[in-house]
Amino acid sequence: MTVDPRAPRGVGIRPRRPEDLPALAAVLAAQQAYTGYPQRWPLPIPVEEFLHRPAQLQAWVAEVDDEVVGHVAAATVEPGDMATVWSAGTGRPLSELAEVSVLFVDHATAGRGVGSALLTTVVEYIRGSGLTPVLDVVQETANAVRLYQRRGWQVVGESRPPWLPDDHLPVLLMVLPDDGA
Repeated sequence: MTVDPRAPRGVGIRPRRPEDLPALAAVLAAQQAYTGYPQRWPLPIPVEEFLHRPAQLQAWVAEVDDEVVGHVAAATVEPGDMATVWSAGTGRPLSELAEVSVLFVDHATAGRGVGSALLTTVVEYIRGSGLTPVLDVVQETANAVRLYQRRGWQVVGESRPPWLPDDHLPVLLMVLPDDGA
C-alpha cells in the first residue's frame, strides 16, 4: 500500500487491481443501505461491470488496516445530455473533460477522510492529465453535495439520467474550475 502523505492517518490510496473487485463489490453492497448509492439496487448489471467501466481511465482504492474501504475512478466523458452541459459549463470540448465516477466509501469509515482522500487523488490525476474534472451528484445526498461545494465544485446544470429513480430530483452536474482544489 502506498500511503499518500496528504491522506488521513492510516488511510492508504493505491491503484485498483483486478483482485480488488470482490472486496469492492462487498463494500458497495454494504454501504448502499446507508448512502443510497448506487440509486438502482440491486444493479441491473454485474457489480464488476459497474466498478470497471469501458470509459475508465484510471481507478483507485482506499485501504485502512490493509482492508479495502473505498473506491473512485476517472473516466472519459461520453457524448450525451450531461456532456453537453459540462462542456458548456466549462467552455471546453469533451476531449478536455474527465469524469469523477464510482466514488464510494465503507459506511463504517465515515468521517475519517477516506472519501476526501479519494477525491483528492482523482482530481490530481485528472488535472495532471491536462483535463478538467466534472461529476454528477444526486441532490438527495446532501452531504456529498456540500462536500463538493466546499472543495470548489460549481453546479452548471441538472439532468435526469435513465438510471435515476422517478421520485428523485434531477442530478446536479458539477465542474471543478481551474482554481478549485
